[in-house]
Amino acid sequence: MIQNDTELNTTLDRIRRMQDQLLLLRKIETNATNYRLSASGFIAEIDRMQLESREYLAALAEPISVP
Repeated sequence: MIQNDTELNTTLDRIRRMQDQLLLLRKIETNATNYRLSASGFIAEIDRMQLESREYLAALAEPISVP
C-alpha cells in the first residue's frame, strides 16, 4: 500500500519502466504466444501498481498542521 507521495512517485516510475520493457519486448519477440506469456506477468504487475496508485490518490490526504 502506498503511504506517501514519494512512494507514489516511485510506483509511477516503476510502472513506466515496466511499460518500456513491454514496448521493447513487442519489438524483439516474434512469436505471439511467447510474447503473451512473457508480457502477462508485466501486465499483471502494472495493473496491481496502478490500482494501488488510484487507491492512494482517491484517499483524502491528512491535513497539514500549521503552527
